[in-house]
Amino acid sequence: MEHNQKLGISQSPDTADRAKYRRLVGRLLYLEFTRPDIGFAVHILSQFLQKPKEEHWDAELRVVRYLKGCPGQGILFHRMSDLTYKGWCNSDWAACSVSRRSVTGWIVFLGASPVSWKSKKQDTVSFSSAEAQYRAMARVTCSMRVYCDSQSAIHLAKTPVFHERSKHIEVECHFLRDAIVDGTIDPSHVPTDSQLADIVTKPLGAIQFIALRDKLTIHNLHAPT
Repeated sequence: MEHNQKLGISQSPDTADRAKYRRLVGRLLYLEFTRPDIGFAVHILSQFLQKPKEEHWDAELRVVRYLKGCPGQGILFHRMSDLTYKGWCNSDWAACSVSRRSVTGWIVFLGASPVSWKSKKQDTVSFSSAEAQYRAMARVTCSMRVYCDSQSAIHLAKTPVFHERSKHIEVECHFLRDAIVDGTIDPSHVPTDSQLADIVTKPLGAIQFIALRDKLTIHNLHAPT
């Protein structure tokens, strides 16, 4: 609390404090365009722009300290990389304790390097983890191979007979089935501990976060070789 007072931040933020919080979130949102490793944290922070509390300030400053600790960190684009698109997607089912909406996270790779990513709360409530994963697959679908850690979501997308039991999923989501049939995408299962999209979907421990960050070809250019 003393540290926050030195920064001019009160326990119950006034208008000036909220403005500072919003400005910093805006800067983090801008930085996220080149830093997928902070995508999930910025997604959470941006939900409290109206009434940020002390813990939100602390979380925001923690992201800033992380960034200051690795100023040369960024995506490494390999010169000899192929031009194949691959997408990783995941969802954290009913993650929001207020609305019970799931969080969708996806990352698109061009060759070995990430070129697009997103962390977003789903528009409607999903009735099962398979439905939440199915929505995540639908969001990332285009001409690419899609990696998902939910066998049930992949089975739902590939098996028409299951669609009769899943009419509560919006009609637009079923374009995923058409994309699979015509060969536009080819969904593949990956183990949960190898799901790269977890880094933009849910809070992670330090060890898992660093492991996934390194797999995204994010490197610190200032680190000794």
